[in-house]
Amino acid sequence: MHKYRIEGGIPIRGTIAASGNKNAALPCIAATLLSEEPVILRNIPEIEDTGVMLLILQALGASVEKIGEHEWKIDASLIRSSDIPAALSKKIRASILFAGPLVARTGKAVMPPPGGDVIGRRRVDTHFLALQELGARIEVEGPFTFTANKLVGADIFLDETSVTATENAVMAAVLAEGHTIINNAASEPHVQDLCNMLVAMGAKITGIGSNILNIDGVKKLHGTDFAIGPDFMEIGSYIGLAAATKGSITITGVNPKDMRPLRVAFGKLGIRWTIEGDALTVALGQEMKVNTDLGGMIPKIDDSPWPGFPPDLTSIMTVVATQVEGTVLIFEKMFESRMFFVDKLISMGARITLCDPHRAVVSGPCTLHGDKLVSPDVRAGMAMVIAALIAHGESEISNVYQIERGYENLVEKLRSLGARIEQVEIED
Repeated sequence: MHKYRIEGGIPIRGTIAASGNKNAALPCIAATLLSEEPVILRNIPEIEDTGVMLLILQALGASVEKIGEHEWKIDASLIRSSDIPAALSKKIRASILFAGPLVARTGKAVMPPPGGDVIGRRRVDTHFLALQELGARIEVEGPFTFTANKLVGADIFLDETSVTATENAVMAAVLAEGHTIINNAASEPHVQDLCNMLVAMGAKITGIGSNILNIDGVKKLHGTDFAIGPDFMEIGSYIGLAAATKGSITITGVNPKDMRPLRVAFGKLGIRWTIEGDALTVALGQEMKVNTDLGGMIPKIDDSPWPGFPPDLTSIMTVVATQVEGTVLIFEKMFESRMFFVDKLISMGARITLCDPHRAVVSGPCTLHGDKLVSPDVRAGMAMVIAALIAHGESEISNVYQIERGYENLVEKLRSLGARIEQVEIED
C-alpha cells in the first residue's frame, strides 16, 4: 500500500496522451463472453478495474492474453462457470456487467452484490427490470442469481437513464429471440463504443448515440478486433488541472465530439481550449472568471444524462472553481454522498458552502494550503490530487487505490508535466 506526497504551487506544463475510456473498456471486456470466437480489444487502460474484469473472465474459464501495450486477446469459447467469484465481484461495481452476457450465453449468472465507490445509493433495480423484461428470472436472496431458458425480445422502458443497465440490456438483447426496443437508453460515448463493438461482432443495433435503441437478436456473434475511444473523464480532469494550476497542457488522442458538453461547463468558469486534429491544448493565460448568467445571476454547473455534463466530473469542477474569480453553484443530482468530500477542500482553505448533499456554492479565487487527505472515490480522489497540486505546501493523500482504479499511470503522467508527486509506502 502507498500514499501520495505532493508539493503544490507549481503550474503543470507539457503533453500527454489520452488513455482509453475506462467506462468503455469494462462493458467491452464483459461483452467478449457473447462470442465463442477470439476477440481482440485495443486501447484498454491498464488500471485496477480493467485488471479485475480480466481476472473475472479467467475465473469463468476464458483465455486472456496480453498481446501488446493496452491490447488483449480474449477467447471465451470454453466458459466453464457462470459464477462470479465473490472476492472479485465486491471489488468493482462493473462486475454487474457480466449479468447480461452470461445469461445470454449460458442461461445463468450468479454474483454477489457489486462493489465500487461509496458515493451514495447505487441501485441495481434498473438492471433487474430490463433483464426480467427479456425473460430472465432473478433471485436476490443471498447472491444475485439470474436464470433464463431463453431470452425473448421486448419493448423496454428503463426507469432511469442508467449507463450500466443500458449496457446489460443491450448485451442480453443481441442474442435474444426477436426484436428489442430499449427506450430511455443511455447514450454516452462508452455506451456507443459497446454498441459499435457488438455490431462489429455481427449484432444488429440501430439508434446508436440516441436514447432509443432497436436490436434484432441474432443466433451467434463472431469475433472482432476493436479499439475503444479516449477517456473524456480523464481528459476533463487534466483540463481542470492545467487551468487550476495556471499551467498549460496538450492532450493527444482526443475525440473532439466528446468535448462539447465539457466545453460548455468549463466555459462558465472562463476556461477555453483549442483542438487541432485530435490534439487539445489548454494554453497559458486562462481568464478564470465566472461568466454570470443574464442579469448577473450566479450560474450553475449541473450534470445530466449524455449529451449533458457528466456527473463524474462535478468533483473536478468543484475544486477548479475554487481558483476562479466569482461564485458558481455545483449541482450533482445523481449521488447523495459524492459532494461530501468538500469538507476536505474547506479544511485546505476553500470557500465552499455545502447547501445539501447535492449542491455546493463555490466562491473564488482562494488560496489552498497543504493537508492530509483520504480519497473517498475515484473522482473525488482526483479532485484532491488537483487541490494538492494547487495548494501551498505539502499534502499527503491516502487510500489512493481508489484513484488508481480510474486513472492510468497517474503519478508518471503528472511527473512528466512537472508535478512534484511521489508514491510513499505506508508502514504497517
